[in-house]
Amino acid sequence: MRFGSMIAKAFFGLLCVALGIISVGRAQRPDAQAVVVKLVLADTMQPMTQEIVARAIAHAESRGAQALVIELNTPGGLLDSTRAMVGAILSSRAPVIVYVSPSGARAGSAGFFLLEAADVAAMAPGTNAGAAHPVAGFGTMDETIAQKVTNDAEAFLRSYVARRNRNVEAATEAVRASRSYSADEALAGHLVDLTAASDAELVARLDGKTVARIDGSRMILHLAGARIEEFQPSLREKLLDWLMNPNIALLFLVGGALLIYLEFNVPGTIVPGALGAVMVLVSVFALNLLPVRFTAILLLIAAAVLLSLEAKMGGHGVLATAGILSLGFGLLTLVNAPIEQMRVNPWLAFAASTGFGAITVFLLRLALRARKSKFRLGAEALVGRCAVAMEPLAPEGHVLVEGEIWNAVAAQPLPKGAEVRVIACEQSRLRVEAEVAALR
Repeated sequence: MRFGSMIAKAFFGLLCVALGIISVGRAQRPDAQAVVVKLVLADTMQPMTQEIVARAIAHAESRGAQALVIELNTPGGLLDSTRAMVGAILSSRAPVIVYVSPSGARAGSAGFFLLEAADVAAMAPGTNAGAAHPVAGFGTMDETIAQKVTNDAEAFLRSYVARRNRNVEAATEAVRASRSYSADEALAGHLVDLTAASDAELVARLDGKTVARIDGSRMILHLAGARIEEFQPSLREKLLDWLMNPNIALLFLVGGALLIYLEFNVPGTIVPGALGAVMVLVSVFALNLLPVRFTAILLLIAAAVLLSLEAKMGGHGVLATAGILSLGFGLLTLVNAPIEQMRVNPWLAFAASTGFGAITVFLLRLALRARKSKFRLGAEALVGRCAVAMEPLAPEGHVLVEGEIWNAVAAQPLPKGAEVRVIACEQSRLRVEAEVAALR
């Protein structure tokens, strides 16, 4: 027993020595290379952008990154999505650096809110930021409502600009008076912390800098020799972001509707109906994420009714014109976005409404005409056809009609080879009469 106890103690001692050597080696080894995650955001501010930013922040936190750099170039976007992204930046455990780049880029409207929310705000030479006054998608807002929206946006911006130790008055001017600033003006006005020509220069200049977190604490950035890792959105996010383009959503909606109508007119083909249903559902999903005007939906419904009435009643083009105009205005005003980049292109709305209206009226008229025409099978389908007597009809015999031999009876005797016309069908026997030309 004593011998076994001695062996156990010796083994334990060796294990402690080994762990000590490993600890000393780790302590003497230089720190691992710092990592900076970079997200390129050259897009409008909408729900998919919001999801991409949130996932990039979560990735930077899980990666233990020293900072997240958001390279920004945006004309603006939706205020609700902007609020969500600002909230994600303010609550991020990893410091967030918003960098307006490359030269020629801008942080317009909603992008200015993101720039000022960052732990570090930076701009490249030749960039600009600001013009953050809230606007309506179409038309003008009521004066009282406009004032409320503006005051709310100003208060939202002030709530974190002061905590970032930046110029509150200059920031609110971007909202109140749509003021826009160049990179040099923003730096001189204490709206940004520095300017840098590249992300490598940006990271190098920020090494050792102390930043103010939103909770009032201070944090020193250790970015010497940091490796920049670019964050890539997933395939799903890229696809949905592409579908968030209102012009793409509009084309899917119109194309899908035409394919579904084609399936109704030619039942059993399956492929047009299935593909059309998928296109319409995808379009509805994308439009559901965008600010859609319900009055525009009513215009689309009215357009469908007017086009149907034109095909059925024949309004000499008046109903079709009214339907196409209603369709065009409905498509044009379908997305109620604050910036032009998120609205439907007027030329696309005009082309889609004209093409869809003309094709719909044409196909509806064909369908109604086909339903009104009598559909006959067998001997009834031969009435009015020309035939040739295969033998003398005195007055009964056989005739050849449409490549088929039928029993026939004539009102008067006719010679073999006489040309006759089928005038009726009685109990699988044709009644014929001589052609006028043949009698002459």
